[in-house]
Amino acid sequence: MDQLELLNLEFTALKIRRHILRLIRAGEAGHVGGALSSVEIVTALYFNIMNNDPSNPRWPERDRFVLSAGHKCLVLYAALAERGYFDLSILDTYGALDSPVPGHPNMHKLPGVETNTGALGHGLSIAGGMALGIRMDKSPARVFVLMGDGELAEGSNWEAAAAASMHKIENILVFVDRNQLQISGPTTKVMNYEPLEERWRSFGWSVRTIDGHDFNSIISNARELPFEKGKPSVIIADTIKSKGLSFAERKVNYHYWKATPEEMTRAEQDLDEIENSLKKKLKSITGNE
Repeated sequence: MDQLELLNLEFTALKIRRHILRLIRAGEAGHVGGALSSVEIVTALYFNIMNNDPSNPRWPERDRFVLSAGHKCLVLYAALAERGYFDLSILDTYGALDSPVPGHPNMHKLPGVETNTGALGHGLSIAGGMALGIRMDKSPARVFVLMGDGELAEGSNWEAAAAASMHKIENILVFVDRNQLQISGPTTKVMNYEPLEERWRSFGWSVRTIDGHDFNSIISNARELPFEKGKPSVIIADTIKSKGLSFAERKVNYHYWKATPEEMTRAEQDLDEIENSLKKKLKSITGNE
């Protein structure tokens, strides 16, 4: 990927972070920590890796995205809106009665949402079924899944992981957003599943570990699916909870955020600083503003 392509993705990720703030502003609260930690992963998927068509959300050969940790829906809504699945103004209805962007994704309310999620631990089971069906149809489509590291304490995940290995599902790629925090505290203190790499390997998966905020690493690894013949693939993505907000990064109390006006101002200032930095990078590459 050349410098301009990479910078374009970074600008898109910034827009998605701004959309997440827009959602929080509309609903006055939301699960912001995991949404912000997974921005680069979701941006890479929707704007570089996945084959999708916003004008035809049910295109049979589209790649599927399953947000297993449904409470991270702010990042999904932001990405779908930026990708053109629906008008950005819909984001301003977050938190309202009968909004198409509710507290967890609903496939019956919003184009681009592949399945309802919210009860943790079920996304991988659904995605495994999708991938099997796609394989039976001899379709080139793939299934991408985003899970939280705290979510892995749910036992149904490991039943689904075992089934995917048993059936040699190669057209699935799971990202585990390892930001090391969940609503009750550090994941290793609530329910320690480390080392995650060895646990997934023991279930028959091919495993890689990356910096979950590095676009080059996300994209180059995703493009090598499957990592090994006859095995499902998983990426353990090391991330920072609430990435982009200096006052909130790595702090468990921003897993769910009820923003004060002062905090919202600080958040906007942090994103303004990121934008200024990106503009300087652009100028150094092109010589233009």
